[in-house]
Amino acid sequence: MTQDLSSLAKDKGIRYFMISFTDLFGMQRAKLVPAQAIAEMERDGAGFAGFATWLDMTPAHPDMFAMPDASAVIQLPWKKEVAWVAADCVMDDQHVAQAPRVVLKKLQKRAADKGLYMRTGVECEYFLINADGTGISDGRDVASKPCYDQQALMRRYDVISEICDYMLELGWGAYQNDHEDANGQFEMNWNFDDALITADRHSFFKFMTKSIAEKHGLRATFMPKPFMNLTGNGCHVHLSVWDKNGTTNMFLDKTDEMGLSSQGYNFLGGIMKHAEGMAAITNPTVNSYKRINAPRTISGATWSPNTVTWTGNNRTHMVRVPGKGRFELRLPDGAVNPYLLQAVVLAAGLDGIDTNAHPGPRYDIDMYQLGHTVKDAPRLPLNMLDAIRGFDKDTGLKAALGEEFSAAYIKMKQQEWNHYAAHLTDWEREQTLDV
Repeated sequence: MTQDLSSLAKDKGIRYFMISFTDLFGMQRAKLVPAQAIAEMERDGAGFAGFATWLDMTPAHPDMFAMPDASAVIQLPWKKEVAWVAADCVMDDQHVAQAPRVVLKKLQKRAADKGLYMRTGVECEYFLINADGTGISDGRDVASKPCYDQQALMRRYDVISEICDYMLELGWGAYQNDHEDANGQFEMNWNFDDALITADRHSFFKFMTKSIAEKHGLRATFMPKPFMNLTGNGCHVHLSVWDKNGTTNMFLDKTDEMGLSSQGYNFLGGIMKHAEGMAAITNPTVNSYKRINAPRTISGATWSPNTVTWTGNNRTHMVRVPGKGRFELRLPDGAVNPYLLQAVVLAAGLDGIDTNAHPGPRYDIDMYQLGHTVKDAPRLPLNMLDAIRGFDKDTGLKAALGEEFSAAYIKMKQQEWNHYAAHLTDWEREQTLDV
């Protein structure tokens, strides 16, 4: 049974709670509540003005209340007098349909009604850069193939080990950390779990990583493509679907060549079917499309897809099947909203099951070298505007995620694109000043 937050505060010496929710653009919003007031907040919620965040609201909307989920509380390992607690947004006694955590929980309920639940793990990549954002913080990290660079990894031991120690302390099952394919880039892995637990931990991981980097005089960025000549930040998600008791992997068929059941293939078929629409959520920023449509980096590969294809254990495709009973979606990037990532994967996959979707042909080729030979593979969007339009025309995906959420997301993202389009760039000046 989940302990109430007041009792937890007394047992753990917690003085303050951060009641936190994540808005449509993935920004974490919080109020710092003293433990003496947490019982009232647990009953009534912490009040917010929705318009002051990236939600589709106006100043005329009534108060929005973030209702803390006591089952999702995490005591800050680096500041134990504070605890972070994920919250669900409520307005006029109704859950806010456009709030990302609410969207995910609705999809989980739909899956549960079918006797299914999704387990996932995420691979979070990030750069450690100078505190002022000017460049990579380690001036000696200059190798053309820096992936797994032992010396560069150990030069950032203080940061990496501190974050990993905290994940171990929290019981996440952290199991490996590495220097990634770009200079100054790292990845940290922890065990897979229920999709909501993974989303909460993903959200907290970003907060924790940024906080520890700042403590060490650095800055952590999950920006998809902060440096044009280097590999971008992905956020690959590994997934499988289990029965309601969590004892049987419904994706697993040991007799199949790929180790996938018919239900697993149908779920994968839903991912392939909705890939274009999904991109607006899995790759949510203007910068995202500098990653999935990037030219070759100095390491020799971008490690990101640009076509809707799947394969076996081959990292050049959008989806790979690295082992029996699961697969990896390589499309999402570091800017992805932790809750919407899980929600859109579940929405697409459940639709695949409902419609007996087929994933299409498997391609066992190097898509980076031979992708031009695959004539009928759909291309991923070239930019955010194309992605927004792709999502808008995917009526099935919008309905699965919720019409209110989908309308709000498209509206807000279209405004973001319009703001970007109104910006005059140095490239435009360089290319057209003398025309």
